[in-house]
Amino acid sequence: MSSESTTDAAAAQARTGVDTGRLSTGLNDEAHAIVYDQYLDRDDAADGLGEELRLISEVDRAHLVMLTERGIVEPARAAALLQAIAELRRCDFAAVRARPMPRGVYLAYEGLLTERLGEGVGGVMHTGRSRNDLNATTARLRGRGHFLRLVDATETFAETLLNKAEEHSGVVMPAYTHGQPAVPITYGHYLAGVGCSVLRALEDLLHAGRELDVNPLGAGAVGGTSVSIDPERTSVLLGFAGPARNSVDAVASRDFALRLLAAASGLGVTVARVARDFSAWTSEEAGLLRLADDLVGSSSMMPQKRNPFLLEHVQGRATASLGAFTAAASSMATASYTNAIAVGTEALRHTWPGLGNATDAVTLLRLVVHGGEPDAQRMLRRAVEGFTPATYLAERLVFAGMPFRSAHHLVGKTVVLALDTSRSFAEAARDVPEIARLAAQHGAPESTGGVDDWLQPAAVARACAYGGGPGGDSTARAVAGLRADLEKVRADSKERRTRWAAGRAALDAAVETLVPTLPGTPTQP
Repeated sequence: MSSESTTDAAAAQARTGVDTGRLSTGLNDEAHAIVYDQYLDRDDAADGLGEELRLISEVDRAHLVMLTERGIVEPARAAALLQAIAELRRCDFAAVRARPMPRGVYLAYEGLLTERLGEGVGGVMHTGRSRNDLNATTARLRGRGHFLRLVDATETFAETLLNKAEEHSGVVMPAYTHGQPAVPITYGHYLAGVGCSVLRALEDLLHAGRELDVNPLGAGAVGGTSVSIDPERTSVLLGFAGPARNSVDAVASRDFALRLLAAASGLGVTVARVARDFSAWTSEEAGLLRLADDLVGSSSMMPQKRNPFLLEHVQGRATASLGAFTAAASSMATASYTNAIAVGTEALRHTWPGLGNATDAVTLLRLVVHGGEPDAQRMLRRAVEGFTPATYLAERLVFAGMPFRSAHHLVGKTVVLALDTSRSFAEAARDVPEIARLAAQHGAPESTGGVDDWLQPAAVARACAYGGGPGGDSTARAVAGLRADLEKVRADSKERRTRWAAGRAALDAAVETLVPTLPGTPTQP
């Protein structure tokens, strides 16, 4: 290829933003969908209306099946309603969307069915229930999708952390306290530590999600109903674990939203803190981690830049759930403990974006963990230059009989000696009689050499096998335990998904029994 054609090809790539000269690839597709697709034109209001109508119609199907099975509604009337609902679902509720809604979505939807089928048929659908318990039910159904997306993202993130912890278990680096090198650990040990926090947050999420499994349908406006309904049956058809115990609580509470946001907030704090570490470690000055080209951005003006900008998105979104929790809780706190718009509508308005932002932050950080490569030599050099074996040396002096405070003082003076003479810590330690004697008399675990071998960060990290440190098989055991915890979490999550899927199948089968000629209906989103 001629130099001219090569230049033309490079220019074409540059115009598409794939090759910037400094960077050779475009942004990772998952990351792109999160950080750039938010700017695409979307009719969120219309999409939200469609979701609301789909959820209402799903509850209607279950409610009509139950009313018919209980002998409260005649099968012919139920079949006509189910056929009409199926037709609306197939057309994505176009006829409802086209109607004026002076009294809200539900009454527009019910009004259309009544106009088409007559009062004697359309008017029976709301038997034994209220918009209050209907809204409480659809809120939980809507929460399932947001909940599962966050759980899935967190499970995948946890798996990535554990895989990388094993992969990098031998990469020695300094642990930092107060922004300064502290003691030698491994990069894998750090990632396993993050995994501990992420698994706890995942368990919190699943516990909070238990409230999504309580069926409020049947609570009516607030005091139940005299109609002999069967909430256990609608629980099965909608995939709930069981009905609410109390009608007041069923319509008054949206505690699940606060608990989910609280769990997401705890997770978000961990995610934001890790992103802060990575921001420091990927800086040109530190250079401990390098991200692949598809995980960094360039500059529109400065050709040399490799910006780890995804970490800024992580930090910006990670604790949005905390803000959502505050807003939702503040809204709920204004209401009496009964059905309330401040609780059922205004508080939930903050909930879904809060959970969505947490999902985005977890996903982006998982991409960074997966695509970030530690610079093992630079990490080791920083552990050496940061005098990270100092604490270990003090502990060895204590083991030889020196009081800890005296050992602490002596090692501190050894650090000063190394700095003043521009030598390494191990080299300076050779000139300290007490340390030289210690090396000669006691040696060091896993070392047959002198002070130089004894005070290398890798040897120190291997020796720190107690208290959950990086030595011995500590990290491997931690990862194995975390994997076992993750499998338990996945089993819990699978049971819930299985129940929800079984509910959908049971509902479809029950509707098919009532209306055998009814074409297949869309699956619940």
